[in-house]
Amino acid sequence: MAKRTIPEIEGDVISCQKCPRLVTWREQVAVEKRRAFRNEVYWGRPVPGFGDPCAEILVVGLAPGAHGSNRTGRMFTGDASGDFLYPALFRAGFASQPTAIQVGDSLTLNRLFISAVCRCAPPDNKPSPVEIQTCLPYLQAEMTALSNLKGLVALGKIAFDACLKILNLSGSSPFSHGVLIESRSGRPWLLASYHPSRQNTQTGRLTQTMFDAIWQTCRSLLRTGSTSLLDPHPQ
Repeated sequence: MAKRTIPEIEGDVISCQKCPRLVTWREQVAVEKRRAFRNEVYWGRPVPGFGDPCAEILVVGLAPGAHGSNRTGRMFTGDASGDFLYPALFRAGFASQPTAIQVGDSLTLNRLFISAVCRCAPPDNKPSPVEIQTCLPYLQAEMTALSNLKGLVALGKIAFDACLKILNLSGSSPFSHGVLIESRSGRPWLLASYHPSRQNTQTGRLTQTMFDAIWQTCRSLLRTGSTSLLDPHPQ
């Protein structure tokens, strides 16, 4: 398959109709809306990746939130997960501002690109294995298109497992927060984090300190160019 550019992949993602259950759900949510957003026009389509086309780090989430990215059309924008993610990226120097409200809010990313395993909001935030498999080629295409890519940050177990699969490393390491898989045979390194979902952040499973450590590890990896000098389990 020929290498595609990020804009080409974005077009393919936005026009995708491959998963009937997800198409129905994302469009239903866009019509019914949440009361707080009843006057807004929802995106209601698959959500493309977002960030620096020269990125060295690819951040991989699970899927768009029904009233977050499915509403705004941009990854981790307009929901509680983004409210936790973008301040951390800003503190680490990867984002131009700590807030992500809507497309056109001046947010830019530096050295980093954000994507997801699935591009449509799934019911109960649970895409099926078939839906994950169907959507995975878009993530793989983005990885290929990001020619400066050095590493991946997987937010949550599903994202971690998907990255292992794409990197042909399935079964090499169990998921845990802070686990780091070294670069091998020219492939990018992989760093795992708990997902910044409200369920994790409000219960204290993922704290600001823990999350900041992930992004500081990324900066160290970019600075040293080596995983062997780093603590594989940042706390």
